[in-house]
Amino acid sequence: MSLTVPLKHALVHEWLTPLATGGSELVVQEILNHVDADLYALIDFESSNKDSYLYKRKIGTTFLQHFPLARNGVQKYLPFMPLAIEQLDLRQYDVILSSSHAVAKAVLTTPQQVHICYCHSPMRYAWDLTFDYLRESKLGNGVPGWATRYILHRLRQWDVLSANRVDYFIANSQHTARRIWRCYRRQATVIYPPVNVDAFPFSSDKEDFYLVVSRLVSYKGVSLIVRAFNELKKRLVVIGTGPEMSKIKEIANSNIEILGWQPDDVVKKYMMNAKAFVYAAVEDFGIALVEAQACGTPVIAYGAGGALETVRDITLLSDKGTGIFFRVQQEAALMEAVEKFEAYQDVFNPEYARQHAAQFSKQVFAEQYLEFLNSCKEKELPQDTKY
Repeated sequence: MSLTVPLKHALVHEWLTPLATGGSELVVQEILNHVDADLYALIDFESSNKDSYLYKRKIGTTFLQHFPLARNGVQKYLPFMPLAIEQLDLRQYDVILSSSHAVAKAVLTTPQQVHICYCHSPMRYAWDLTFDYLRESKLGNGVPGWATRYILHRLRQWDVLSANRVDYFIANSQHTARRIWRCYRRQATVIYPPVNVDAFPFSSDKEDFYLVVSRLVSYKGVSLIVRAFNELKKRLVVIGTGPEMSKIKEIANSNIEILGWQPDDVVKKYMMNAKAFVYAAVEDFGIALVEAQACGTPVIAYGAGGALETVRDITLLSDKGTGIFFRVQQEAALMEAVEKFEAYQDVFNPEYARQHAAQFSKQVFAEQYLEFLNSCKEKELPQDTKY
């Protein structure tokens, strides 16, 4: 009679800090709610954070943990990340789970292990945002600029090589799955990330203002939205902080309120009461768009990326629509979309928006992720092993 042995799981993520609270961290949290796994990261400052669900948890880290100012962002040590992630010794585990938007997928594994990567995005610094990174970085010009370009070139080569260490890819959207294929020539199964739909209060009564909730960084396009609403002269509330805060404050007219960072309860209140949620970025998924719809709030979004999978255009679907797209990332296109939205405003069904958001819930994610995980283990691991 064969002896059944419990499988040992490891979960690898890029970085765990109080400043990192985006969609990828929500995926990590939800996986840990359902899978008994040891946790690893390049750096960890959450296990010492009393407000974190990871407080006092044992987390494996790399030598980057001890680099100066790593707590404020390990991205400054980008050239060291490939070497660092390859120093994690995970040979004791049967199943390697990675939550990756940079280098987590690159951990070294053996033929006896199965590696399943939930990919939020191929490394943006090396691929889609290369020229933005060079333009905004102090290292983008002159001799340092050429050195940076060479590092990014080698990083792309390493990134493609390291993708071959993954047995199964999961993508957070069809948009990301296409990017995985373009960068790595690997197929990916789409499982949308978990959105805590139940935490967002629903209301069918809306006030007369538009809302932006976003990090204030260039690729989010918040300055584009502000310039458009300067021309529209309609009330816009902007919640969020980031490097572009001073620029956005400088260009905003009196009809635009810049509230900066706000706690979750304030964000939810504004999201619940807004006439519409406005979004101008190309996102791999875009959790905020789903959160707005969970509140019964329609979305005006740039029609690209994950938005095309999470928002239903009312101009095509009538009362089954949950938002309106603008097809060009320009102020004039957004202004036209806002005017069109107001013409369709009475057709929107807040209850349907809430129902639509429910398909991206935490419960749906858990069911799909665990089903995929179990199917991969059944294919790759001995059948007399206890799952």
